[in-house]
Amino acid sequence: MFSKILIANRGEIACRIIKTARRMGVQTVAIYSDADRDALHVKMADEAVHVGAAPAGASYLNIDRIIAACKQTGAVAVHPGYGFLSENPEFAERLRQEGIYFIGPPVKAIEAMGDKITSKKIAAKAGVSTVPGHMGLIENAKEAAAIAGKIGYPVMIKASAGGGGKGMRIVKSEAEVAEGFERAKSEAASSFGDDRVFIEKYIEQPRHIEIQVLADALGNCIHLGERECSIQRRNQKVIEEAPSPFLDAPTRAKMGEQAVALAKAVNYVSAGTVEFIVDKDRNFYFLEMNTRLQVEHPVTELITGLDLVEEMLRIADGQKLRWTQEQIRFNGWAVEARIYAEDPYRNFLPSTGRLKRYRPPTEEASAQLVVRNDTGVEEGGEISPYYDPMIAKLVTWAPSRTEAIDGLAVALDQSEIEGVGNNIPFLAAVTQQDRFRKGRLSTSYIAEEFPAGFSGVELDHDTLQTLAALACRAAFQLETRGFIEPTPLTREHVIAERSVIIGDRRWDFSIPKSGEAFVLMTDHGQGLLIEDGWQPGASLTATEIDGRTLYVKMDRITSGFRMRYRGADITAKVVMPHVADLMRIMPKKAPPDMSRFLLCPMPGQILRMDVAEGDVVEEGQSLAIVEAMKMENVLRAERRARVARINAGAGDILTVDAVIMEFEAV
Repeated sequence: MFSKILIANRGEIACRIIKTARRMGVQTVAIYSDADRDALHVKMADEAVHVGAAPAGASYLNIDRIIAACKQTGAVAVHPGYGFLSENPEFAERLRQEGIYFIGPPVKAIEAMGDKITSKKIAAKAGVSTVPGHMGLIENAKEAAAIAGKIGYPVMIKASAGGGGKGMRIVKSEAEVAEGFERAKSEAASSFGDDRVFIEKYIEQPRHIEIQVLADALGNCIHLGERECSIQRRNQKVIEEAPSPFLDAPTRAKMGEQAVALAKAVNYVSAGTVEFIVDKDRNFYFLEMNTRLQVEHPVTELITGLDLVEEMLRIADGQKLRWTQEQIRFNGWAVEARIYAEDPYRNFLPSTGRLKRYRPPTEEASAQLVVRNDTGVEEGGEISPYYDPMIAKLVTWAPSRTEAIDGLAVALDQSEIEGVGNNIPFLAAVTQQDRFRKGRLSTSYIAEEFPAGFSGVELDHDTLQTLAALACRAAFQLETRGFIEPTPLTREHVIAERSVIIGDRRWDFSIPKSGEAFVLMTDHGQGLLIEDGWQPGASLTATEIDGRTLYVKMDRITSGFRMRYRGADITAKVVMPHVADLMRIMPKKAPPDMSRFLLCPMPGQILRMDVAEGDVVEEGQSLAIVEAMKMENVLRAERRARVARINAGAGDILTVDAVIMEFEAV
């Protein structure tokens, strides 16, 4: 086994690889950029080498500096993780020339599968089902429109060298071809240095299901079952699970056989993933092969018991696969949620800054529940604008799918992140949706379930009443413990009364004096036994109300609390009943009208301005393009108006909510 490996990556995956290497007795070398000098993966590794400035091109994509770091530290092998150089054949070849092992597949396999046009031709020849499409290169939008017309709309324009949802556009009509073609080529060039694109038929209501394969250098190849990755946003996976709730045994076997056949066709070695799209009738079509470790590999590990990083190290060391296909067994169900630094209330725009609070749930492992948190950050760390904004992958395993989802929901409730926007409310909301729990998934799930974007969750009456009771108890605790000036009723009370207002709903509670239990009586005579509750200074409350355990994030505000639970973000005001009566007739302050401004929705750089001062714009017209996290975002007019003033231009780097332009009525 290798004595020392260098990890040519950062963040979560670097930390993940370090954990396995440490368990195997293999020393690790981390690399870092200026932005990651104090990062968690740097602290965890045995050694760390600085490789350049913050932009990835100057550091994590700098092949010469990474090879120099190997020579400097004596690292004999490199694990590339995922992203960055993990599927770069030039990098793998340079390592081979330098006598450094690449913990991944052969160069020729990376080249063959890295080009989506070539890979589809190889797949078809190997007997793998493929999607109808045009596999040749496309020169311009006019040619793209002609090809799309022959295939039949809708079509997908995709970067040949693409991945991770970048360089992809769904085009539903000829009118959308030109912009879709331009954006796909532009994103492909900026993300992969290769602007080639191709077109294939877009399968409507598809599922994204992939097969994990493992192959050694001795010709042995097996598959480890499937992962369902259909919950996606902007073609990037959000929630994954294994196995799929949709596949039956015969389909699973066929997909596994074809995945192995494709791997053997390119003499594949190491861990790899063959992605398919599956229609409503369980017909499946080859999408692409990822010649690296997938982000979502933990769900496969939890249902098989294998450590995929360990297997990659052993295979790269020349060892034979330790299992045959017949020895692979699937046990239970695993679900993974990707926690990102992004604002779900602002169309999931990236959020950067310092993690003022980061307290993930406690990891645990039992016969009934496993909670695993793969992360690359820590409290006080920085979410940089230079890299993918992933904070963690929260994964749960249980004997059944329902139990695994329930475990994930609780783990999300227990996760505390402050300082940057994050998608935990959205993830929590999905776990409670009936459609998700019944496994009726497709890659358009998010677009269909949240057509107007995410604006929070409306909790049911019983849950709201439970939260109201918790807020009432917390406020009463503050009063009786001297944190708030006590009233005559709380000094020596027999029965205290309080009202809790959440939105336009009100609950009136009576608080009888009790020596042991804390019981609230509703105005309908229902008693609520609260056996535990919020403690002053605590941001996360674990409480049991009438036998129901909840984990609620609570922050003190004037006359009450901000409460966050299962995707809902509510304000609970706790007041005397007569004050609640008066609040009904209090005038409400209207929010300011911001409709005459175009605000930058995220920290990013303006790539292009499409209008000038004095122009009259129509609803839906493109106004500007802002790039953030290598994704190009088209900002469009919400209504007909005249551009009165432009405050920024192409090349400007803006903060969130910076005013790009101002409008006036026509």
